[in-house]
Amino acid sequence: MNRSFYLILIAQFFSALADNALLFAAIALLKLLSAPEWHEPLLREFFVVAYILLAPFVGALADAYPKGRVMLLSNTIKLAGCMAMLLGMPPLYAYAIVGMGAAAYSPAKYGILTEILPSGLLVTANSWMEGSTVVAIILGFIAGGVLSSVDPFFAIKMIVGFYLIAAFFNLFIPHVPIDHKLPRRNPAFVLHDFWHVFKLLWKDAQGKVSLAVTTLFWGVGATLQFVVIGWSNQVLDFSVKESGYLMAVVAFGIAVGSLLAARFIKLEHAVKSLPAGILMGLLVVSISFMGSWKIASIALFFIGALGGFFVVPLNALLQHRGHVLMGAGHSIAVQNFNENIGILILLGCYAGMIRAAMNIDWIIVLFGLFISSTMALIYGYSRKRL
Repeated sequence: MNRSFYLILIAQFFSALADNALLFAAIALLKLLSAPEWHEPLLREFFVVAYILLAPFVGALADAYPKGRVMLLSNTIKLAGCMAMLLGMPPLYAYAIVGMGAAAYSPAKYGILTEILPSGLLVTANSWMEGSTVVAIILGFIAGGVLSSVDPFFAIKMIVGFYLIAAFFNLFIPHVPIDHKLPRRNPAFVLHDFWHVFKLLWKDAQGKVSLAVTTLFWGVGATLQFVVIGWSNQVLDFSVKESGYLMAVVAFGIAVGSLLAARFIKLEHAVKSLPAGILMGLLVVSISFMGSWKIASIALFFIGALGGFFVVPLNALLQHRGHVLMGAGHSIAVQNFNENIGILILLGCYAGMIRAAMNIDWIIVLFGLFISSTMALIYGYSRKRL
């Protein structure tokens, strides 16, 4: 690994730390404003809409300009959304601005890895990236929960500092040669180009499997945050701060699973990790039968570990296929587009279930069975086609 990679890693760490701490600060702010409970999953819905609407443009942006500068610009947009929340903008709208910055940040963050590292190091680089991100998630959940329990506005002020640190390290990421720059920049051509690369990635056998898996994982991961918060509140009588500790356990599990994937799974054998996703869904179902936070913590750790074990190799495979077929920024924008449609659909279903007052245990069972059955279908397809 070279110096550029570590600069990217540090910048990503502080940006992810701020993103996840801000989620808990925003939840605490909604409670302070006496917003309905079903508004909480809407925070993520407002966040991911930007990923979907901006996907055709942010990939082209990441490939047309030095990715380090794109990361700096994107982080500045996140900072603006955080400041807007601090200055009184409704949390849903302010978090949507942060989502705009995150949508532009992701293609540059992951796309630059394919430009500074050889393909043989991509799984290892992704495990480092996911591992550091997960540590940031753990600390973000804890910091956001603890600081918000004191004062949501004080928490947001601290989060502004995290974004500023990320921006500082973005300044030192060196320029790399521009990859797959668009010949024309008018919106009609950008949309046409995005549709072309969207179809190209879905028609590629390896691209199709890796897209399906990462779409499912991130949709599940975003929804699981709110499922665990709701379950721990209703069954364990946990506060937002205490729920944050449980989510930190999941994140720690993802970090461990990511490291195991880097150690045992090679890029060309990425699909062999898919059975871990089937088992993960069954473990999610088991949560509905638990009444102790200690037992639930063990299950949540293994849920995270299994998730990290199968998503890191598939994420690396998707980056590799995208870099070969169309340019890393373009492929990651397509990936984000699909993943965030998954998040939008699953979180929308969860918000609808909460609004309909469905029992949380039934929600968990349905959620877990959906994960296992979908992963089983993808695994079956991969064995026939790859």
